[in-house]
Amino acid sequence: MTLNLEPDLDMLSEALIDQFREEGYVVIDNLLTETEIDRYQPIVRAAVSSRKRFDTRALAQKSAYEQSFLQCMNLWEDFPKIRPLTFHRKIAQAAATLLQVSAVRLWHDQALFKEAGGRVTDPHQDLPYWPMTEEDALTAWIPFDGSTRGNGCMYYIPGSHKVSDRTFVDIFRRGDEDPMDQAKDLLTAEPVNVEVPRGSVAFHHGLTAHGANANCSEQTREVHTMIYFKDGTTRSATGKHHAVDRSDIKPGAAINSDVTPIAWPREDLPQPPPPLRLNRAVAITGAFPQSTDLD
Repeated sequence: MTLNLEPDLDMLSEALIDQFREEGYVVIDNLLTETEIDRYQPIVRAAVSSRKRFDTRALAQKSAYEQSFLQCMNLWEDFPKIRPLTFHRKIAQAAATLLQVSAVRLWHDQALFKEAGGRVTDPHQDLPYWPMTEEDALTAWIPFDGSTRGNGCMYYIPGSHKVSDRTFVDIFRRGDEDPMDQAKDLLTAEPVNVEVPRGSVAFHHGLTAHGANANCSEQTREVHTMIYFKDGTTRSATGKHHAVDRSDIKPGAAINSDVTPIAWPREDLPQPPPPLRLNRAVAITGAFPQSTDLD
């Protein structure tokens, strides 16, 4: 497969590509139209409500991890109307261009809804949670109503993708160690809070240290995200994740199955893989197993 890596019209300037290369994150304005936002936001909202319909707990009753956001993964598989957003041509092409690769696959999509009063998301890198040998991966982050300091916008540690090794941070808080202590080596520069306007998309590299502010507003911060990675990436020797375990991808083998379809370049929408059999805990929380890549 080949891809013209020249920016599509004015979607990606050389300055934006250079920013992503140097700082590990970038915001591309107006990748989605108002019409598209109006179409997809209620669809994703309804999908989250469906996934979370058995969870009646108040925010205070949830774990610290769950108080950071409501998480629903792989929505493209069982909600067909979300599929055009997850495989949005402009967004997937932008991901390939930022990574400077000819083709990208979807690792998974997920909704991350930070409820009113939701706590901060602890700083972390994403790649330590993904069993990939190579490091050509990023997240596209879409706040439907825009993100602000008040409603839980993201913050990034500029350049951390170039100076930090893969550092696992247990933002699930399953152990006794404070995630902030685990993340101290990632904080190589002052964090930059990045507010994203409605219709714009933020991208960050899988090694860029980042987190999100608390939601001090009275409205849920509604975000949909997609993780894209270079076609040809192989599974690492260690680590588990449903994106590779469902198709029995072996260590050292290329990650290329119907669970992780090509996102760019392609002309059609992929068909979903066979349904994943979920346990009761997953049915209640709405998340998939091994759901450890969080923002």
